[in-house]
Amino acid sequence: MPEIMTTQEMAKYLKLHEITICKLAGEGKIPAIRIGRVWRFDKNAIDEWIAKGQEKNQIVKKSKVVKKSKAKAPSKTGKKKLPKKKRSIQK
Repeated sequence: MPEIMTTQEMAKYLKLHEITICKLAGEGKIPAIRIGRVWRFDKNAIDEWIAKGQEKNQIVKKSKVVKKSKAKAPSKTGKKKLPKKKRSIQK
């Protein structure tokens, strides 16, 4: 018989925040079942999901190469625009 866990129990099990668990479930990134307004999780399905993730990480190891480059001037998109002043209409 499957062991069904609540969002709070799953958060403790995975050591994540409850909101994060709900977001992952809503995005379909974690195996979950929605019953009404609450999420429920099958512990066996979660354990299999974790095992599959570990297998992928062992097969495909991504390495990041960080290139050192010369300092560039800040881009125009990085500047904040100030709000325009509202003009009052004189009659």
